[in-house]
Amino acid sequence: MGQIHRDDIRNIAIVAHVDHGKTSLVDAMLKQSKVFRDNQQVGQFIMDNNALEREKGITILAKNTAVIYRGIKINIIDTPGHADFSGEVERVIKMADGCLLLVDSIEGPMPQTKFVLRQALAKGLKPIVVINKIDRDNSRIDEVVRVTQDLFLELATSADQLDFPVLYASARDGIAVTEPGAAGEDLVPLFECILQQVPPPIIEEGPLQMLVYSLDYDSYRGKIAIGRIFRGKVAPHDIVVAIDKDDNTTEHEVGQVFTYLGLNRLQVEEAKAGDIVAITGLNNVSIGETIANREQPEALPGIEISEPTVKVTLGVNTSPFAGLEGRFCTSRQLRERLYREVETNIALGVQDTDSPDSFLVAGRGELHLAILIETMRRDGYEFQVSKPEIITKVLDGKLLEPVEALTIDTREENIGVLIEILSKRQSQLTNMHNDGQGNVRMEFRIPTRGLIGFTSAFITVTRGEAVMSTLLLGYEPWYGEVTSDRDGALVAAAAGIAVTYGLNHAQGRGITFIEPGTHVYESMIVGLNSRAQDTAVNVCKEKKRTNVRASTADIAIKLTPAVKLSLEQALDFIKDDELVEITPKSIRLRKKLLTQAERLKARRAA
Repeated sequence: MGQIHRDDIRNIAIVAHVDHGKTSLVDAMLKQSKVFRDNQQVGQFIMDNNALEREKGITILAKNTAVIYRGIKINIIDTPGHADFSGEVERVIKMADGCLLLVDSIEGPMPQTKFVLRQALAKGLKPIVVINKIDRDNSRIDEVVRVTQDLFLELATSADQLDFPVLYASARDGIAVTEPGAAGEDLVPLFECILQQVPPPIIEEGPLQMLVYSLDYDSYRGKIAIGRIFRGKVAPHDIVVAIDKDDNTTEHEVGQVFTYLGLNRLQVEEAKAGDIVAITGLNNVSIGETIANREQPEALPGIEISEPTVKVTLGVNTSPFAGLEGRFCTSRQLRERLYREVETNIALGVQDTDSPDSFLVAGRGELHLAILIETMRRDGYEFQVSKPEIITKVLDGKLLEPVEALTIDTREENIGVLIEILSKRQSQLTNMHNDGQGNVRMEFRIPTRGLIGFTSAFITVTRGEAVMSTLLLGYEPWYGEVTSDRDGALVAAAAGIAVTYGLNHAQGRGITFIEPGTHVYESMIVGLNSRAQDTAVNVCKEKKRTNVRASTADIAIKLTPAVKLSLEQALDFIKDDELVEITPKSIRLRKKLLTQAERLKARRAA
């Protein structure tokens, strides 16, 4: 069997650290390649069509699109930049033959830049470096290029990978140039560089071989398998086999075959090797399986995904308010939803536990799990979640835990307080660089459990004047005790409706999380105590009425506005004996044990 090149197509992945401009660049490429009508209103962040992606301003799911330039089709894979969604990068990067590595002209290479570049080079992708955001006043292009070259020297697996082109772009303005400081008009230099540098797909002659990288679902067409054809061709009504990781085969009839152009899937009569396609009719197929010819079923190497590092217990809601706000509340409904998620979110792990009402859910980090929880909440599910815990390993009798590289960009006045907080979390400062203008980059090695609950403290002490990012380094021997710096909770002493008078008394002890008129139950957490221990407060207590007229000042009690915790902050906040109650309408914090007597009994037993 020989090999040929298919010159009418290029397959590229766009990889970068979070917020370095991947989605903006894809927007500009789509608009300048004329895939939209002149009068079509498409807005910004076209590929981030998920509601959560638009709200959070990050890419969560890898997506496929394609443009036509000078008669050549460029298939584009937009990948997430956040470390918690690196499983999406690992899943799809093998579909490409080349990659655009975007690097911010101010921040330079960040931890996730290193991760995605290592993945791309290990897969043999041809890299093109794009220094983005060159229009920024404080950009430091020369220094960023130098540091990026050092990164390639560290990660390259062959000498060829050190010979990479560098372009300079402003994705927001839709321009790219080959020299810094040159005037740019459009993205033509980028398109030309892709055609010249990214190799066309190598087509091996022989029967069909396609690897499934992603799954989609359509209420009319059913399950849709998305992947790249490496050999042969496929057409509607072909009889094919799916080969799983254990070499078991199942037979299917292909329904429809689609390729990509712009935001649309185009139905085609035949797709050939090199194409990225979506196929219907393969209802039982899973990610990582090979679709092959029935007469010669040969499997491709599967997809390797790094293991999860953080887990939570997700179970049926057991609070007094259970079932009041959610449509899907039973263990059967939760189980079906979680195992359905694993089919497409392959970096996620789900296990049954000894209890039929709870499940162990493992992911890449707190944000990875929080996105799943928020998605389920919006779908109408109601459940409760425990505090995130790390996943440990035992090797040669030694306990190992996941360790991460933490990078913080901040102002120099925040150095002391950050080092003080992180030292209690078993971190080690490995590098610190001051740019001479008050901006500091600090790099730490820190166990993953030291990062659990750190985000809220980080935002508070830096007053939003800092950016942090992490990268999993691997497993190392147990670092030691991580001390919690969280104070005790204000716990509702009785069920009822919170009133101003009761909340005013509670605010004398700490910070409150609820407002007057909120329904509460016993052992619901209503605030943060100013002391280390938990304190029971009666937020439903009303002022006793007497026949003595109160002064106006006594009547008009002014409350401090309640602190509203987001889902991620709530997961950060809780301790081991607490839970987050999740419903479509509410996020509540509560104690696991719902009465004071039960908690006292448990404390004595411990």
